[in-house]
Amino acid sequence: MLLERPGDLITREEIQARLWSADTFVDFEHGVNTAVRKLRGALGDSAEKPRFVETLPRRGYRFIATVDSIERAPSPGHTSSATEPPASEPGWVGQIATVSDPEGANFLLLPADEDVLAEKERCEAAGDDLGISLLAADEKLMLVPCGTTVKILEAQRPQRGCRARILAGHFIGVIAFVPRKYLHGLSQTADA
Repeated sequence: MLLERPGDLITREEIQARLWSADTFVDFEHGVNTAVRKLRGALGDSAEKPRFVETLPRRGYRFIATVDSIERAPSPGHTSSATEPPASEPGWVGQIATVSDPEGANFLLLPADEDVLAEKERCEAAGDDLGISLLAADEKLMLVPCGTTVKILEAQRPQRGCRARILAGHFIGVIAFVPRKYLHGLSQTADA
């Protein structure tokens, strides 16, 4: 929600309405506080000196970092579409790629593995924002800025995605499963 409206106040009531239905009985205050604390932890941010998420006491939160859109141009030598993998995917192991969203988002939620990807997809299909929030809070999903570089470690099912090590940002060194549609800049030959 914060990234959907950077710079705008997102009220606690808006967060409550988006994450919990009216008939859900939950300690909303504690739930929101915990979610924001974990979000700050994932971003390496602090409440006292915020760089990303500012608290407006008793009102809500605001994403205060500058959000730039990323222009995506096809990489040299990359002619296949985002959903059509190149012919020699096993050659991807060891290559460096960039993660980006073909729909133009500035950040991606990358799953820790393929099982988490499947769970995330089920939550998205059901409109279960709380489920996605819980996966992020458990650090099974990582909020990664588009443009982050990764190194491909494994390409068992390249048409689905690859296991990759994140090479920059808060999650540097962490291994994630990157869906194929988010991988850009891979060469089409094994010897590249």
